[in-house]
Amino acid sequence: MSFQVHLTGSGDLVVQVYRQLREAILDGRLRPGERLPPTRELARSAAVSRNTVSTAYERLLAEGFVTARVGSGTFVDGSAALDRPAGAAPGGSLQPRGIWPELASAPPQRPEPRYDLRVGTPDPALFPLPSWRRLVNRELRTGTLAAGSYADPAGHPALRAAVARWLGISRSVRTGPGDVLVTDGAQQALDLIARVLVEPGDVVAVEEPGYPPARRLFRSHGATVVGVPVDDEGLVVDALPPRARIVYTTPSHQFPLGVPMSHARRRELLSWAERHGSAVVEDDYDSEFRFEKRPLEPLQSLDRGGHVSYVGSFSKTMLPALRLGFLVAPATLLPALRLARQVADWHGDIGTQAALAAFIEEGLFGRHLRTATKVYGARRALLLAALDGDLGRRLVPVPSVAGLHLTAHLRPDAGVDAATVVARAERAGVGVQSLADFCAAPPERDGLVIGYGSIPTDRLPEALRRLARCFTP
Repeated sequence: MSFQVHLTGSGDLVVQVYRQLREAILDGRLRPGERLPPTRELARSAAVSRNTVSTAYERLLAEGFVTARVGSGTFVDGSAALDRPAGAAPGGSLQPRGIWPELASAPPQRPEPRYDLRVGTPDPALFPLPSWRRLVNRELRTGTLAAGSYADPAGHPALRAAVARWLGISRSVRTGPGDVLVTDGAQQALDLIARVLVEPGDVVAVEEPGYPPARRLFRSHGATVVGVPVDDEGLVVDALPPRARIVYTTPSHQFPLGVPMSHARRRELLSWAERHGSAVVEDDYDSEFRFEKRPLEPLQSLDRGGHVSYVGSFSKTMLPALRLGFLVAPATLLPALRLARQVADWHGDIGTQAALAAFIEEGLFGRHLRTATKVYGARRALLLAALDGDLGRRLVPVPSVAGLHLTAHLRPDAGVDAATVVARAERAGVGVQSLADFCAAPPERDGLVIGYGSIPTDRLPEALRRLARCFTP
């Protein structure tokens, strides 16, 4: 017999026989017109019942992979064989919209460095896993999942209430539970806003330098994305394009420079939005980790015209893998945003949302933030000391009072560009990013963006010593 099946000790035997025969047909090991082994013979070689093989043959027949000839046997149907490797999807000739190949040109993912000074990742060792596991297990035993039904697209009611209270206390955001929409991270919040507000060709203004995922997302919706410069007071309002449908900004801790938007500039931006009938998306990036001064009032709390949508995430305060964020939007947009969430994926993981609600309400979130802020503060002090020492001879830090990274411009006499330093650092086992990674065009001043969120405190001094050596050949 030319064909044999090889069965494992677990799983449905009919399914195993069917799949192996099907794959043999698709990858050409059983050719069009070839006769399949008689059911009795194949059953004997595979050590299964003849009924198992007959049922598998019947399924192949029903799906058009084989034909049966009375008195002759079962044969591979000529139209069933496909010229492709086993398990692969067909290639096809369909092509995506032109924007997608352009967006795919983002910087490639590099291997995990030994000393990680990249931005955007908190330290997983600080996450209170035992407390989180307890709350998740409790929710799985007694919570919303027991109902087994679809949930509100806006999110779990308890989490919406907890987020509203937390934002009111910690950030003076004017909101109630009914104004909050729970999302799978800040990126989904931006996607929902774009779905609701952006028509192809609309202008969206973003900060330059700025947050690349936001720029790419708005472009994917067909928007014309225009970069707007940032100075020591934040987004330069006078440089905004007058036709901007949306202005995306990170006023509490500008990404990646770290400067906060001044109070006067916030008022100026809100007045501009009122005059132009534009939406402002306020991404409160890294505002939870502050080491000096109190944060300025968010744009949302100053807004009187209903132009500001306030976006936040638990990716830095908890873990990125949890994919939890929130959106506080003007009342006129909320119905459409809820519908957009329902159209996209209906709702998120309700069990995880309920666990986070309990995590906040039991005071565990606030305790975690206080503990993490002390640890990150110590790392920040080490980085500032290095920037006042060996690194200070080549770099000038941009003043910043919050977040998990610092940006530093190269001094005019540094004698090397940031791209060269980044390449040397990679060879030395240090992962760090250049300011150009966050710019749509080459920056006016070259520099590095140095993160301290994910690297253990005791490894940071060696990482900074290695980085300092990368400025010389």
